[in-house]
Amino acid sequence: MQPATGPAAPTEADRPGGHGIEEVIIPAGAFEMGDAFGEGYPADGETPVHTVRISAFALDVTAVTNRQFAAFTAATGYRTESERHASSPVFHLLARANQKDVLGTSAGAQWWLNIRGADWAHPFGPDSHWSDQPDHPVVHVSWNDAQAYCRWAGRRLPTEAEWEYAARGGLTGQRYAWGNDLTPEGEHRCNIWQGRFPDRNTAEDGHIGTAPVASFPPNGYGLSDMAGNVWEWCQDWFHPKYYRLSPDTDPQGPPFGLGRCLRGGSYLCHDSYCNRYRVAARSSAPEDTASGNCGFRTARTLT
Repeated sequence: MQPATGPAAPTEADRPGGHGIEEVIIPAGAFEMGDAFGEGYPADGETPVHTVRISAFALDVTAVTNRQFAAFTAATGYRTESERHASSPVFHLLARANQKDVLGTSAGAQWWLNIRGADWAHPFGPDSHWSDQPDHPVVHVSWNDAQAYCRWAGRRLPTEAEWEYAARGGLTGQRYAWGNDLTPEGEHRCNIWQGRFPDRNTAEDGHIGTAPVASFPPNGYGLSDMAGNVWEWCQDWFHPKYYRLSPDTDPQGPPFGLGRCLRGGSYLCHDSYCNRYRVAARSSAPEDTASGNCGFRTARTLT
């Protein structure tokens, strides 16, 4: 499948600290936020469905790539938390490391190997390098790392409400960013797991790990990869009961929570255990953690 391309749009590339990713203007509007199908996990707090009004803002067409993140670290000397911790979780089928560098597995998720030397520049372990896949989304970045990048680029992370509104692409009440069918007319629209998780990925969508950004058709707003590929950090704190109290205009998330919000799912999502590639799906993680399936895209407030 050929990478999708969109029309030219204003970017930050020509501004000091700009990061060179195409952006689109997401128009102001209202939408029904949350899970209208009853398919979410109760602990994730995807209900009640509620009307939210969003002001216009700008959002990157794709997640930040290895190439762009390398430019950031070269310009600033920034070291990510995975680099400072000297290890990070890598999915077991993708690991490229000597056995001595495998420090253990994650409790309750034995498919995650904690690998010494895994970080954004070595996404599968010390025997890999970002330059082998420059147009893939950067991974092994924490929420704190994403914030540092945003400060350099003069941008910000999207709020969770902005993210869902943009991911819906102008569609109303649909399950996915493109409609209600996962593979309309047999066409794969996102990079998720096929086969038997976690041991056999048939790669029917063409990818076992991450895919180059914009490998699948964009949604109605011209945004790529709003489902699958990598989880994307949002600005908000996560709390499963927030929807009960959320304001109806430009909600910014609760004042505290159980980690930071993640949206979109990843290449590891599979309906046997994690159907969070649905547009309403939510997840979270501590702001100082990272893994081989978490990345981010940036937003800009319009003035």
